[in-house]
Amino acid sequence: MPINWIDTRLDLRKEYELPPVILKIDDSIVATLGNFSASAGKEKSKKTFNVSALTASMISGKQTLNYKPIIPSHKTKILYADTEQSDYHCRKVATRIQKLTNSSIEELDDKLIFLMLRKYNSEQRIEIIEDAIYDNPEVFFVVIDGLRDLVLDINNASEATKIMTKLLTWTNDRNIHIHCVLHLNKGDDNTRGHLGTELNNKSETILQITKDPNDRDRSTVSAKTVRDVPFEDFAFFINENGLPETVEDFLPTATKPFSYKELSEEAHREALTKVFEDVESLGYSELISRLKDTYLEVANIDMGIGKTKALKVFLQNKRMILQLEKNYQFNPEFKY
Repeated sequence: MPINWIDTRLDLRKEYELPPVILKIDDSIVATLGNFSASAGKEKSKKTFNVSALTASMISGKQTLNYKPIIPSHKTKILYADTEQSDYHCRKVATRIQKLTNSSIEELDDKLIFLMLRKYNSEQRIEIIEDAIYDNPEVFFVVIDGLRDLVLDINNASEATKIMTKLLTWTNDRNIHIHCVLHLNKGDDNTRGHLGTELNNKSETILQITKDPNDRDRSTVSAKTVRDVPFEDFAFFINENGLPETVEDFLPTATKPFSYKELSEEAHREALTKVFEDVESLGYSELISRLKDTYLEVANIDMGIGKTKALKVFLQNKRMILQLEKNYQFNPEFKY
């Protein structure tokens, strides 16, 4: 049946609402229902570790790394399709997600549908993912770890268009969000082939995962493309339990160091007294949040997350705040 062009016309008398937000990094919207996004990185950049953390946040409803989820009340399940890894390594990813969510096997099994698609061809993979999406109305977030494996040739324009059409159709029909994983070229930071170009053009957000050249266990997450305001880069490392963990004092290279001369001793003292007015100590995330809000209120300095982290390092170096294990305390006896 032919499509009537009138049915596609924008109604200028109608107010269209922002699609429901399901994921933020800082104050930046990175994922909404009805759209798709991607993580892109070179080999060994720890893309799957990053996506494990992102998935864990969606399952638990709690912040993991810098991912802040907003779970829709009417949907509760995650679909994770892995196209590259063996059964053994897929189980390792699922175990990592289980540990990050601090859930039992039964609890995880109730919320996570994990598909192992390595042994199937590209057409079969597409069909399996499509059937799983339409057969599970509780699913609101889908991970495709290995989008490249849904096509025979990443430089084939017709195959790339077909996959993009599938993503657009699935997200629109089921009102879900799909997050894809794709490799970057070895020689530059471009996503691979015609498939990568199409993904760049149509994604809501592309997260770029970059391996730290000086630390094999550390990677940086940055906004390669984002429709909303960009977020500050953040970094994670793999801890002794094999889990991704935030690098707390990470400062993006573009962030200028906090100047010691920007504020007087009195202004710092007033701000820090207010930060700690109702508590003896604060954890890292709460400290950063309070510093950001309080320095804006007291000193009229509007800082992003990166500069707030630099401020925290400055305050600690000047012994205005002291770290005791994982918490921080105000030191009113500091010498400026």
